[in-house]
Amino acid sequence: MNKYKEDFPILKNNNIAYIDSGATSQKPLQVINAIDNFYKNYNANPHRGAYSLSIEATNLYENTRTKIAKFINAKHREEIIFSKNATESLNLLAYSYGIDKLKEDDEIVISIMEHHSNLVPWQKVAKVTGSKLKYMYINDDFELTDEEIETKITEKTKIVGIAQVSNVLGTINNVKKIIEYAHKKGAIVIVDASQSIPHMDIDVQKLDADFLVFSGHKMLAPLGIGVLYGKKELLESMNPFIMGGDMIEYVYEQETTFAPLPNKFEAGTQNVEGVIGLGAAIDYINSIGISKIEEIEKEVVSYARKELSKLDYLTLYMTPHEEKHSAVISFNIKGVHSHDVASILDTEGVCVRSGNHCAQPLLRFLGIDSTCRASFSFYNDKEDVDRLVKALNKAYDMFKKYIKEGNENG
Repeated sequence: MNKYKEDFPILKNNNIAYIDSGATSQKPLQVINAIDNFYKNYNANPHRGAYSLSIEATNLYENTRTKIAKFINAKHREEIIFSKNATESLNLLAYSYGIDKLKEDDEIVISIMEHHSNLVPWQKVAKVTGSKLKYMYINDDFELTDEEIETKITEKTKIVGIAQVSNVLGTINNVKKIIEYAHKKGAIVIVDASQSIPHMDIDVQKLDADFLVFSGHKMLAPLGIGVLYGKKELLESMNPFIMGGDMIEYVYEQETTFAPLPNKFEAGTQNVEGVIGLGAAIDYINSIGISKIEEIEKEVVSYARKELSKLDYLTLYMTPHEEKHSAVISFNIKGVHSHDVASILDTEGVCVRSGNHCAQPLLRFLGIDSTCRASFSFYNDKEDVDRLVKALNKAYDMFKKYIKEGNENG
């Protein structure tokens, strides 16, 4: 039994194998208690009161900004902007950077494995500005080759968007290589760290990332809180995305000046409880250690790769290179729809995602409509993998007659 499960009420109170952390992670008691404590003892609107309760709320809010800056090694705390989620952060970049700075014949380069949130906004930018959207495609090992990177990123490229880890394939992309090459060509790089930040150490200065985004709910924090990191000089050159309270300096009847970073991009009352919860999640992760988390997850994922590979009725969508693979494994029972498989797994208390995972262009490129996806966290163990395998065997036994008939008739 994984000892960390004791910290997660939902895992203690339900007889389940929760293997859907790529969709959202479960929340430890330490995070739940931090939110509860905020509402019981500190609830006030940050930045908006001269009284002590508001000042305390402001301190809690801003302390989390400092924690995040340290967690990803940002150079300045004001480079951390709070948002609703990674999707909102990416839309902020599309509107405040992309639409303002790109022109006709400029190019945006993304990978075919991007989540819709790092794809659809760039379609919009391309249509508005007359720029072109290009794709880097994966090879048969579900990886981006150096040749593909160097062919697609050119002197015309102004923006590169890349997921550090694919939310469908679990492939770990070489973002450092992509950033170095893009910078040589004069492009900026936006890293989607939504599927990587819960699983590996991220140092934005070592990566030299221009922008990096993630959602708190995938790293033990509450739903509805996200982060945009951006280099200070780039953020200062951008116009606000949302306008209103707390992001202004002076307002006149016809003109407005904007507050300095980070307030310029944080209009209106923020999700303060989410920020408090994110701070508590970072404290919890730090208490375990990201290297320990990596160690636990590598052992579990390696075991899952081995056990799932034994099931000859499965098609697995993952790189054969284990060192380039993170905590996500997509699969299908040949001849059975992923939703049917996931429903059978649920009867055995096994929670996995099924569908296109907000990555329709990738699945279309692979020639499939959907997959089941198991996504692991450090609170999973080999027992969860064994339950998954047992449930898959049950699903296959239920459907194999129809699979055989379909093959004979097809």
